[in-house]
Amino acid sequence: MTPDELPSMQAVPSNADVPTPQQRDAAVTIYEKSVSGRRAAQLPDPGVPETPLAELVPERLLRAGPPKLPEISEPEIVRHYNRISRRNFDVDTGFYPLGSCTMKHNPRLNERIAALPGHARLHPAQQPARAQGALELMWLLQDALAEITGLPHVSLQPSAGSHGELAGLLLTRAYHEDRGEQRHLVLAPDTSHGTNPASVTMAGYEVVKLATNADGGVEIDDLREKATDDVACLMLTNPNTLGVFDENIAEIAEIVHGVGGTLYYDGANLNAIMGHSRPGDMGFDIVHVNLHKSFSQPHGGGGPGAGPISVSDRIEPYLPRPQVVRREGSNGAEPSFDLDYDRPKSIGRLRGFQGNFGVFVRSYAYILSLGSDGLSEASETAVLNANYLLARLREGRAGKYLPLAFERHCMHEFVLSGRTAKKELGVQTLDIAKRLLDFNFHPPTVYFPLLVEEALMVEPTETETRESLDGFAAAIEQILAEAERDPEIARQAPYTTPVRRLDETRASRKPVVRQPLT
Repeated sequence: MTPDELPSMQAVPSNADVPTPQQRDAAVTIYEKSVSGRRAAQLPDPGVPETPLAELVPERLLRAGPPKLPEISEPEIVRHYNRISRRNFDVDTGFYPLGSCTMKHNPRLNERIAALPGHARLHPAQQPARAQGALELMWLLQDALAEITGLPHVSLQPSAGSHGELAGLLLTRAYHEDRGEQRHLVLAPDTSHGTNPASVTMAGYEVVKLATNADGGVEIDDLREKATDDVACLMLTNPNTLGVFDENIAEIAEIVHGVGGTLYYDGANLNAIMGHSRPGDMGFDIVHVNLHKSFSQPHGGGGPGAGPISVSDRIEPYLPRPQVVRREGSNGAEPSFDLDYDRPKSIGRLRGFQGNFGVFVRSYAYILSLGSDGLSEASETAVLNANYLLARLREGRAGKYLPLAFERHCMHEFVLSGRTAKKELGVQTLDIAKRLLDFNFHPPTVYFPLLVEEALMVEPTETETRESLDGFAAAIEQILAEAERDPEIARQAPYTTPVRRLDETRASRKPVVRQPLT
């Protein structure tokens, strides 16, 4: 698709002065639509004696007055949330190349399986003896993740990637303390995910940044200098956030292990290597896996997610408890599954119950439906799509104004720099991102990683078609062509979204997250 083939309504900001219907229809909350006395349902008298609340709830917990809930009819409830949902961009709406987030299509088959009564209606406090199917599924998922990551022991408890990071650092602390060692430093590249330093601080460590070399990998000399006996861990992802594979990973592992540290793998980019290489084989001791990225669990908006951790033998004693285990039957009985609390060196429980079970079901169904060959093909296609899109962007104005940050063969994602566009055209990366919304494309990640000036990080994923990639490249070409003629077009974008450009600085520093209830 060329710029000329894009719909004409996208070529010119037609509503620069005339608001769209959604812009005219200001969004309101469900509370603002409330009308006193209106109901969505009228429940019949249950026909049984009603127990006074004071007999069921301690007096100190009782409300002084009734809760201020919205009063609204059922049709209006449906219309309200349907209307609100149309204001959002999601992976089912269009191309969502959010770098490092792996926003790929989520197969509906997995949703149907997760919705089966035995999965969806199982109470989380059910006794293990009455939840054998769920425990077996979790144990099988652990086994699959162990094979994929190349590390033999898995805990499913962490609820997200950042939670997995914290778990990995707590495991590292327990490992060193069990050996009588007090270490206080954690190494992290300057390309690391933003959650890495935050997790380091939460775990009570001090982060030490590692420099990036000219090829986009860890600067080995800097690592050698900073790898001291005070280092507890190195946090790394491979390929990294620049989308390049660090070919020195074996040497990196040798250096870190040589000073007694652990090597932690941030699994955000596992989608690039599934079925082709395994973090455990690279020398990593701890790996977190984003089930909501690589294994096609819908995510965004704060959840749900899951960040299981795989660990080596030396880290296994410290895994969270309880651990899902399989117990062999005796006298010909079938194996059974249980929760093992007898783990004296464990870092303890990381969350209530065992994790987001629906996520486990979807992810295990995804793994089974693809199989080992399918997972390998998914990674191959993700890398192919990224390199195809990169090649397309290099053909036109993007090659001139948005050069590749590091001239390397990319993996599943790549990082462009908008420094030239800013200098020569007067448009910033943020302007380009905002204008993309008018072409029905979600913007890539912007201004990250921090070491790339005016960064634009693009991850197409394996589920996008060639036509989608061509359309995205054509939109970038047209945006830059517009900027050559009139940079104000991009500076004032977006034009077609429910709201125009917002004051993001004010929203960040003075957010309004509460609404007074009348």
